[in-house]
Amino acid sequence: MGIIPTPEVPAATDEVLDRIASIELHRRAIEKDAGLAAACSSALRKLHELLEHEQEILQLHGAGAGHQANVGAAMAEVERVKKLAVATVQGPPHKNADHAGLRQESRQKSWQNAPRNPPRNKGRRTMGRTSGR
Repeated sequence: MGIIPTPEVPAATDEVLDRIASIELHRRAIEKDAGLAAACSSALRKLHELLEHEQEILQLHGAGAGHQANVGAAMAEVERVKKLAVATVQGPPHKNADHAGLRQESRQKSWQNAPRNPPRNKGRRTMGRTSGR
C-alpha cells in the first residue's frame, strides 16, 4: 500500500494512516471472498467516510496539526482505489464470480435456435379400451 509523503501527499497523522491501512487490509480480505468490485465498493465507502470526517475536522480546527495532510492522504487513497475498481471492470472477471447470467443467456440462445420437430403421426388410438385384447 505505502502512502509516501510527497508534495501532493504530505505526511498524515499516524491515526489516519492506520485507518487507511485497516481499510486496505479489509478490502483485500473481501476481495478473496466476493471479488474485487465488491471489495473496492466497500473500501470506497469507508474511505469517503474518513475523508468527510477529516474535512470536517479541517474546517473546525484549521490547517494546523496535520489535518490538511490527513485530507490529502485520504483523497490519494480514494483515487487509488477508484483506479483499481476501474481496472477490474475492463479486466477479466474474478475466479469466483458468478457466471450464471452468461450461462443463462447462452442457454436461451440454444433453445431459440433449436430445430423444431414436427408432431409425429402416432396412429389411430382407441378411446377407453386397453390394448390387452
